[in-house]
Amino acid sequence: MGIGMSLLLGTTLWCLGSGLPAADRENDAAVKRTRRQVKMLDDLYKTAVVLITQHYVTEDSDLPAGTAAKALFAAMKKKGWHEVRLVDATGNPLNDENKPRDAFEKDSIKKLLAGESWVEEVVKVKKSKTRHLRVTTAVPVVLAKCTLCHENYKGLPKNRAIGGLSYTVPIE
Repeated sequence: MGIGMSLLLGTTLWCLGSGLPAADRENDAAVKRTRRQVKMLDDLYKTAVVLITQHYVTEDSDLPAGTAAKALFAAMKKKGWHEVRLVDATGNPLNDENKPRDAFEKDSIKKLLAGESWVEEVVKVKKSKTRHLRVTTAVPVVLAKCTLCHENYKGLPKNRAIGGLSYTVPIE
């Protein structure tokens, strides 16, 4: 089992997020660099999903942008860069793999539904002493086309979180 899987299963983690004062996390240069990297990745992935939806999704039989994004996420994980996954916030995911997996994701989804757009935690893998930044960012419905594949999003307020992107990125 790789470090990433251990992180997702939560079997070898202890949390630094609550153990370090917020000021220390803010001043940690490595955490700052990683936070900036996650912001860039978040913009990249969300922009890609919007562009795919706008230009290539015309009917419900087309490849959904979310499916394309998941393939991209898997490629990044396989290459060892980072982990990111789509996490449902509606309580009614299209498939079970999108359900929140651990306490961090469950808590993050609650916070996103309460209006936050970014939730983070620094974790450390005990055996390897490698720190990771875990972040969940809000995924809102931004296009009417989203309802081609997600009819259950019809009528939801624009920019309401329907899910999140959950990142696990090594802090270097």
